[in-house]
Amino acid sequence: MKNLLIFLILLPTFLIAQDKYENTPKEYWITDSNFEEKINGKSAFSDDDISIVIVEFWANFNKDNCFDDWDKLENVKYYRIDIANAPIAKKQYRVRMAPTLIIFKDGEKYKVFKAGLDLVLKEDILEIQESINEANTASQY
Repeated sequence: MKNLLIFLILLPTFLIAQDKYENTPKEYWITDSNFEEKINGKSAFSDDDISIVIVEFWANFNKDNCFDDWDKLENVKYYRIDIANAPIAKKQYRVRMAPTLIIFKDGEKYKVFKAGLDLVLKEDILEIQESINEANTASQY
């Protein structure tokens, strides 16, 4: 009975975390194999002027604290990469915590936002959007 009670108490937490994971469309997930292509932003055959890309380094063990405001970001392409399946990118960008957000400008690392020891990203959507806006403004010169 005690185990059933614990299960029922924890079930909503699991369902909310699962929902965050499942609500990220497949086209936003990248891997080591297409990472470089995606962070370079513009494709040779695209009319898209967005050269700013933000990548969330995500971990299943911390899916409760994932960056779930990705759909509110403006003037940026968003991607998510699972660090358990992306050892090359994780090592190259020295990702130690999840979530970690990295803004790339023309394929180069521009700004990094890392979770603290509590595994929570301290910056809010406004601070992240401000950095994206700065990167876009810098691209105009």
